[in-house]
Amino acid sequence: MARLIVVSNRVPLPDKDGSPPPGGMAIALNAALKRQDGLWIGWSGEVKPEEKEDEPPRLSVREAGGITYALTDLAQKDLDEYYNGFANRVLWPIFHCRVDLAEYARHEMSGYYRVNRLFADLLMPLLQEDDVIWVHDYHLIPLAEELRKRGCRNRIGFFLHIPWPPADILFTVPIYDTLLRGLSSYDLVGFHTDYDLSNFAECLRREGCGDLLEGGYCRAYGRVFRCGVFPISIDTAEFETLAEQSASDKALRMTYRRIEGYDVAIGVDRLDYSKGIDQRVEAFRRFLHANAHRVGKTLLLQITPKSRTEVPEYMAMQKDIAELTGRVNGELGTIDWMPVHYINQSLERRELAGLYRMARVGLVTPLRDGMNLVAKEYVAAQHPQDPGVLILSRFAGAARELDGAILVNPYDPEAVANAIERALVMPLDARVERWNAMMTRLREHDVYRWCDEFLSGLRQA
Repeated sequence: MARLIVVSNRVPLPDKDGSPPPGGMAIALNAALKRQDGLWIGWSGEVKPEEKEDEPPRLSVREAGGITYALTDLAQKDLDEYYNGFANRVLWPIFHCRVDLAEYARHEMSGYYRVNRLFADLLMPLLQEDDVIWVHDYHLIPLAEELRKRGCRNRIGFFLHIPWPPADILFTVPIYDTLLRGLSSYDLVGFHTDYDLSNFAECLRREGCGDLLEGGYCRAYGRVFRCGVFPISIDTAEFETLAEQSASDKALRMTYRRIEGYDVAIGVDRLDYSKGIDQRVEAFRRFLHANAHRVGKTLLLQITPKSRTEVPEYMAMQKDIAELTGRVNGELGTIDWMPVHYINQSLERRELAGLYRMARVGLVTPLRDGMNLVAKEYVAAQHPQDPGVLILSRFAGAARELDGAILVNPYDPEAVANAIERALVMPLDARVERWNAMMTRLREHDVYRWCDEFLSGLRQA
């Protein structure tokens, strides 16, 4: 079997005992890399000391758990321009349809391409003739084109973990055509949903540079390559087990006792403007105003780890959400009850699984999301005989699969508030029927199947 090379911005290293890091994608890729004598290459997460910034880039290679990891440090300038700059202040907001938040600077665009050239220079000497390369996410869109310029003839696949925007949104990026051309250098380009693929095809047609063909192929910029829909998922069986085991966890039992008797709605999101956290808190406030009998009996548990604290917009957002939460609690809370419990830190997966299982409502209401695995984790964690209800934004990729959820428009707080009450009064038989339909999908299409289907498509490209 050909060797598999995975390339990502950041490389999630295994734990000290050699076990893969938490997270479905890392677990699935680790399994695939072990099967195919694999190599995972990317940024180490470390910044070069100032005195070493002028030294030639180099790789630190290590073996762990049957996988080879090749890591490189980045200079502070690279990090500022490539990662914090163009990737996360242009591509991230644009791909999430937030043109108003995009801040384009030519020097940051240059840094983005400079780091992609660096990755290509480091990877080329490591390649063997039959290696298969799998590149991940928006940070590395130009990588295949850079590799082709250096003579790489290997199969190269790309998977986008965020949404692909409509043409009018993408075309606000001054170098949108360069990004499209870069994707044409891959042999397989994968998206989460058919909507994303349709948006990509629309961009090619509107630009007059290509179109989709029959059989999952695409012609653009003088090349023919494959495009496909590969919805990422979770390790469903593992998450079911974690949730079952949570019932016997002493620490979690203490948590259950503290909120026993309350109906809990749970939201779990990394701090980001695409997640619609402030709109969710406002919707919960309106739900309580419209349903006086729920006051003192229902609470929102919002778990929001900090994210990209070096980016000013994220620091401001953290402050705004904390202030909104404080206002809602001040307006509606009592001495012995707070409507919103806002936790600004990460929790272990075991603890999350237990909290999902305890919550009667899963509130997953991003303004826009490529997939959103929290929705799938919430469903997988439910008790089969008494499952909770998932309320899901129609603008999350997961809405294309989880048809047992209550779909809502996250921009309409009244609709979300009504959905919360609908979820709380839903009869048991209806909850079980909806949950069974979603779990059937999640058991059949877990993260391992996502990984295998993409690699199978890449081998056929």
